[in-house]
Amino acid sequence: MVLEATMIVVDNSESSRNGDYPPTRFEAQSEAVSLIFTAKTQANAESSVGLMSMGGKGPEVLVTLTMDFGKILDGLHRTKIRGNTHLTTGIQVAGKQLALKHRQNKSQRQRIIVFICSPIEEDEKTLVKLAKKMKKNNISIDFVVFGDIEEDNTKKLTAFNESVKSSDGSHLAIIPPGPNLLSDSLVTTPILSGEGIAGLGRTGDGEGGEGGAEAYEFGVDPSMDPELALALRMSLEEEKARIEKEKEKEKERLEGIREEDESAPLLSKDKDGELEGGASGSGSGSAGKKDKDEDPDKMDTA
Repeated sequence: MVLEATMIVVDNSESSRNGDYPPTRFEAQSEAVSLIFTAKTQANAESSVGLMSMGGKGPEVLVTLTMDFGKILDGLHRTKIRGNTHLTTGIQVAGKQLALKHRQNKSQRQRIIVFICSPIEEDEKTLVKLAKKMKKNNISIDFVVFGDIEEDNTKKLTAFNESVKSSDGSHLAIIPPGPNLLSDSLVTTPILSGEGIAGLGRTGDGEGGEGGAEAYEFGVDPSMDPELALALRMSLEEEKARIEKEKEKEKERLEGIREEDESAPLLSKDKDGELEGGASGSGSGSAGKKDKDEDPDKMDTA
């Protein structure tokens, strides 16, 4: 799986107190953050995750890039709900946290995942300008939009997504209120599964808005059993890695056998320097015949 450095930005504005996503919007985000951390670090043990908030007086870096889940939980526990969101400033600060000097591995790809559950104050032009800057710096941006899913918010973020998208993928997941937990719905989005833009409008009977039952991996609906779906995906990746490792071992073994066969002589020599095997046998036969012909005591019976 991809080696990534991911900064997660949570929305801790006053809007996150709302209970339309049980138990509250902020608690729903906290569960989703835990899911993202687990998915990223299980997919690649060298991936790292950081945490930020963007409400109140301004963005705050809660946890720098880490592989320690305990630090992420502590950062969520220390987060206070207050004020309004500062989206553009939050993304800019997150981008600085992904700078090369902060990454533990230079080959890590850069990604920011932003949760938004409140109105966006910035205009579309400002957001598009920021999106182009992030794309230039090779930073992928994922948005998880829930709560205040207004047309104005959706339009601005769609414009941002279109401007920031690259080969590495930047995703826009829109998750309306419903019977499922936010973290359960997040499993079905490209943010964790990897492709396209998801607008997940799920109906009461559990059918997907964009994907359908035929799109589920392994025949398991991730919204019904997200832990099983994630475990199956991880198991598949581990099996692929094991098969590749076995192929490499077999290849090395065959190359070793070939080298041994090429280095071994076809015929070996005895201590007198004579060739052993069939050649020496025929030679002995000729010598024996010659000795027989030269035997002076042989009677002539002719």
